[in-house]
Amino acid sequence: MLIRRGGRQDVRFLRDMLHHAYYWRERQPGEGPGPVALYVKGWGRAGDTALIAIEDGFPVGAAWYRLFPRDHPGYGFVDEETPELAIAVVPSRRGRGIGDALLDALYERAKVDGHRAVSLAVERHNEPLVSYYEKKHGFTRAHEDGEESVTMRREL
Repeated sequence: MLIRRGGRQDVRFLRDMLHHAYYWRERQPGEGPGPVALYVKGWGRAGDTALIAIEDGFPVGAAWYRLFPRDHPGYGFVDEETPELAIAVVPSRRGRGIGDALLDALYERAKVDGHRAVSLAVERHNEPLVSYYEKKHGFTRAHEDGEESVTMRREL
């Protein structure tokens, strides 16, 4: 597997990956812009960073982060200096360590870019995933959004 830096040419793939990463939000979209609008629209603005996992010449996963302003936050918003990440691996490639490799590479990229922490949102009732981020990747719970999600933060 190879991990390369993503760019504008990868927006379609990032959009496809969001359907896997935010499936729970699409089932109950609520008000406001959906995940595609929040996490890829206008890709390439200051602070946008993506990494793409490639196997056998094909993209199989992506991890990326974006900074949000306080008045237009993402689902896992902590503050304007902490980029919020999203990650997804195509279903046929899950369980092979691709997600862990992408996250580790994204943490390193965020440090190089001068960030002190990253954040993300997890469905509140997905306790195995919340536990995974806490135990394997060192995230802590920043706050919970009612019945829907848990915002988590990881120091770099």
